[in-house]
Amino acid sequence: MLKTFSLGGVHPAENKYSAGKKIEFLPVPKQVSVPVAQHIGAPSEPVVKKGDVVKVGQLIAKSTGFVSANIHAPVSGTVFKIDDILDASGYKRKAIIIKTEGDEWDESIDRSPQLRKEITLSAEEIVKKVGEAGIVGLGGATFPAQVKLSVPPGKTCEVLILNGVECEPYLTSDHQLMMEKGEEIMVGTQILMKALKVDKAIIGIENNKKDAIDHMTSLATGYPGITIEPLKVQYPQGGEKQLIDACIKRQVPSGKLPIEVGAVVQNVGTTFAVYEAVQKNKPLVERVVTVTGKSVTNPCNLMARVGTPLTELIEAAGGLPEDTGKIIGGGPMMGKALSSTDVPVTKGSSGILIMPEDGAKRGTVESCIRCSKCVSVCPMGLSPYLLMTVTDKKIWDRAEEEKIMDCIECGSCSFTCPASRPLLDYIRLGKGKVGQIMRSRK
Repeated sequence: MLKTFSLGGVHPAENKYSAGKKIEFLPVPKQVSVPVAQHIGAPSEPVVKKGDVVKVGQLIAKSTGFVSANIHAPVSGTVFKIDDILDASGYKRKAIIIKTEGDEWDESIDRSPQLRKEITLSAEEIVKKVGEAGIVGLGGATFPAQVKLSVPPGKTCEVLILNGVECEPYLTSDHQLMMEKGEEIMVGTQILMKALKVDKAIIGIENNKKDAIDHMTSLATGYPGITIEPLKVQYPQGGEKQLIDACIKRQVPSGKLPIEVGAVVQNVGTTFAVYEAVQKNKPLVERVVTVTGKSVTNPCNLMARVGTPLTELIEAAGGLPEDTGKIIGGGPMMGKALSSTDVPVTKGSSGILIMPEDGAKRGTVESCIRCSKCVSVCPMGLSPYLLMTVTDKKIWDRAEEEKIMDCIECGSCSFTCPASRPLLDYIRLGKGKVGQIMRSRK
């Protein structure tokens, strides 16, 4: 029997229209807008100015704290300006705008396709290299990778768990990356194991990706300590706490991190980026993005440079369909509607979902019928109907007491609600306020 997590979950229609589509390299854009905040934590500080000439891979913004990440030039050319631009959240953020001239890479980057298996760096050198390369969690959370690899004093990592689940409907970038770059992911896994000083790694993959399970299982025979764990198809299995529960049957306590139960979780895309950083000296300047939708002419998986306008990815997929009703950054469950397609690709851009008009409209909001469906599907054991109510009434102490900060924002509650209540919208608002109150007490 296939493993899964023990609490809640839903099974939305998978709609993996781009499954099996080979990764295509998007042409280098004429201009990029590179936000200095593409990660959880403190925004990076620009180290270039208007008129500076840069090469691909050159540092252009430096991390400003422990939880922060370096940013590198995704193209070669001239810094046009540093200005505020609209990002995927709908707010204006500082960005470094570069006009492209050719495609000249930093000489220290190894661009050969040759697989490099031998790991020469020490654990400490690996962590430093990952930090220098600006790698963040590519599953969507964008947590700086070097922070996860820095195990706190008094804690011990017993197992590395790789997230190859990709449970969000429509998205296939991780799936295709495993099919095309499986060997590099295996070496990247060994690098992470060395950094964490563990001899055991589990790669969790949902059972709707049988080709990836077979391919990765075959590769794993040549890499001691790495096992592939086929998992039941159940959303949101890609949540790190849910993945830990599914793979090793340990529950992360409320308000705690996975290291509390001896685990560290990394995404397979992040692992590939770690391989490129450590073995090829390549910083994170591009990523695979799925462009998809029911009416999209050419659903595809594109390797795109950070800073590329989303319009260019949409054009590569055949352009906007006539019946477009909404464009979502990410998947339908956790993604957010975009106000403009001129926003840039960032390190956290996993997908662009173009929804037709008939599927993009919310149902009419009705009164809660006390059916408790939202409670039964919540993978964190919360009461979403109650969290919405206390947020609406601004009862912040009760919201904190009911563990609103434990919400992983998976959207299972809103998905299953027969009254079409915007549960997650309210919970997100409540989390923002309660988080602010909690920080003010420190």
